[in-house]
Amino acid sequence: MKFIYTLFAISLLGISNLLASTPLVSSDWLYEKINAGDTIDNTLIIDLRNSIGNGSYEVYAEGHIPTSIHSDYSKDGWRVARNGIVGLVPTGDQFETLVQNLGINNSTHVVIVPAGVSSSDFGSSARVYWTFKVFGHENVSILDGGFAGWVSSYPGNVETGGFEKRKIGNFKSKYNPELYISTEEVAELIEANSDTILLDGRNEEQFYAKAKHGKALAAGRLPGAILISQANSYLDGDNKLKSVEELSEIYSSALGGKDTVSYCNTGHWAATNWFVVSEVLGKKNTRLYDGSMVEWSNNTSLPLETSGPSNLDKLKTYF
Repeated sequence: MKFIYTLFAISLLGISNLLASTPLVSSDWLYEKINAGDTIDNTLIIDLRNSIGNGSYEVYAEGHIPTSIHSDYSKDGWRVARNGIVGLVPTGDQFETLVQNLGINNSTHVVIVPAGVSSSDFGSSARVYWTFKVFGHENVSILDGGFAGWVSSYPGNVETGGFEKRKIGNFKSKYNPELYISTEEVAELIEANSDTILLDGRNEEQFYAKAKHGKALAAGRLPGAILISQANSYLDGDNKLKSVEELSEIYSSALGGKDTVSYCNTGHWAATNWFVVSEVLGKKNTRLYDGSMVEWSNNTSLPLETSGPSNLDKLKTYF
């Protein structure tokens, strides 16, 4: 089964220069699109640089990919707070307003650009990618390597200054429930002792209840969860995801015939794990729990596991 996933993912990434809506596109592919004038009418490049990668609109103005616009992932409404819970997916109406104001139509191919500086920074693009998919927009991609990769490939092809605001788009959302899961639904899975894989994308300290997110009321993890830190997916030196072969090995325990639910603290790190499992490795029966541990721990009636690593886990870490 792992071999099948690998073949699928290799073919998926290998044709990214030919098809518009593959999960990852290269700088070479985007360069050709820009030169052909396609990014004026049919493709919209969104530079998401934000505080997670030491970015901002001011940083964007100092240098960005030609024809790209800027939208701050941390400030512009890609994630919202409700009832004191941070990092939640916006409503359909909120999302429509956000992307229409960026000039997006239902036919627009959206290319999302991370800074290309860390796995957490990549999570911004993965989370926005997932949000587009949740609201029915299939024609969306992430620039492999982000802005840093673009500068490495085309150091002389960078614009400065602001961007011209585009005409209001006509995007209409169509909610896709297959990608989203609520706290209530996660609780039902756990109570029913479901064979759904609960994939935790945090670090070991948080997974084993030695630390917690500042907005979480308690430390711990979802009962029965497995740990694959989202940082394991990323090549820090090259600032891009690892190869398909490496990812298929790293995420082998999250693949197979069972459903997978990806979670973390606020659904940010979880977005990278979701992107790898669903979009790169092709396991489409994968959902993202946006409320994650912050929302889960705010309901004190819900169960938490807090035990440390087993002897078997310690041996695995050692070897």
